[in-house]
Amino acid sequence: MSDYDLIITGQVVDAQRVRENGYVAIRGGLVERVGEGTPPASRERQDFGDAYVMPGAIDAQVHSRSQRGQEDFVWSTRAAAAGGVTTIVDMPYDDGVLICTGERLATKAREAGEQARVDFALYGTVHPEDGPRHIAEMVEAGAAAFKFSTFGTHPQRFPRIPPHMLQACFAEIARHGLAAGAHNENDEVVRAAEAAVRAAGITDHRAHGLARPALAEALATAEVYEIGAATGCAAHIVHCSIGRGYELCQDHRARGHDATIEACIHYLVLDEEEDVARLGGKAKINPPVRARAEVEALWRHLAAGHVTVVSTDHVSWSEDRKSDPVMLDNASGVPGLEVLYTLLLDGLTKRGLSPVWAARLLAANPARLFRIGHRKGALEPGRDADIVVMARDPRRYDAAASGHNVVGWSPYQGMALDYRPVATFQRGEMVFDGTRVLAEPGAGRFVTPARALAENGGQ
Repeated sequence: MSDYDLIITGQVVDAQRVRENGYVAIRGGLVERVGEGTPPASRERQDFGDAYVMPGAIDAQVHSRSQRGQEDFVWSTRAAAAGGVTTIVDMPYDDGVLICTGERLATKAREAGEQARVDFALYGTVHPEDGPRHIAEMVEAGAAAFKFSTFGTHPQRFPRIPPHMLQACFAEIARHGLAAGAHNENDEVVRAAEAAVRAAGITDHRAHGLARPALAEALATAEVYEIGAATGCAAHIVHCSIGRGYELCQDHRARGHDATIEACIHYLVLDEEEDVARLGGKAKINPPVRARAEVEALWRHLAAGHVTVVSTDHVSWSEDRKSDPVMLDNASGVPGLEVLYTLLLDGLTKRGLSPVWAARLLAANPARLFRIGHRKGALEPGRDADIVVMARDPRRYDAAASGHNVVGWSPYQGMALDYRPVATFQRGEMVFDGTRVLAEPGAGRFVTPARALAENGGQ
């Protein structure tokens, strides 16, 4: 009888090192052994030559239900599987249903479980009329973290939570050992800036960056970290487009506070001068894609270890919601699940940075952030055998070509890419073979935090 169910060989990459002649041995859906050299016997073996064998990504920020009747989990998790993302963490701002009670979170988990092709975790949030009243029941229902906004996008779907209420919510979340994430833009600054832009008649691509200046982001980031420090809550910035934000995070971490910060992949790839000018509404994201100088500043912070997580902030708006000639009248957000791993690995390679950064930023660190490291985030014995194999295969990206995206547009359309996923495994089962998504709806599982990990801050 063979020792293992499956052996996967290649250049095995984890958060610390690259094993050039490595293997991962899997039994019962779990990683049981990782090593170098001649692999042990197994029932099945998948050899990938010099391709990278890496932990499946945990995308920390996905919006599967932002537009009713559009994407949903059946499509978001299909794109995820094709992109080497084996767990998505879905945001609580669903079109028509704010996920702000234990019952709503449990309902979403049940509905998502019927559709999901890869594993998923869920954020909870609060309604301004409720404050922290329902936080404990959402924890009980399995919330992996909580999300708030310092800017009011919509009073019901995406409400602003004022500072005094954030303090009460953070204090309650701290009791449960989970993280509180925040959309970080100062409401008053943005509203004043947008009014000035509209009054000046600026409608082209410049309007968005002018309407949401860097100062709005820095002020909100400082507010969130200070509330975290005052309450003892783990404070997380869910997207930061400016170098100053990473400096603020480091300042708080240096003083012993649990502060973390997220760089969405678009802030590392796109810039205002070239891409937003060319794409218009298809590059409208909150906070905005910034100038090339800020992009390079973010890469310097990444190389210095100041970035905790890289995510997509994925949302697949229908194309008509992204094609208005008036820049400010477009919906905000872009799809990216299918190319998250590729874009980050390409960027690391071009800058001479090790692929171990991808294993840290896309797997190990998100697993700690969401207190799911008992199951996810690493090629280590006892963890789920969630694996992506990344191989060199130069091409130009075509979002419609694969058939794995609900929309055929992308801000990365036509971009030259060097790497691509050639296989994705979930708990040792192949869910993507390099061309086809093999996982059926319902194959994904709801992932919840381990209570012991939560109580110890995910460490």
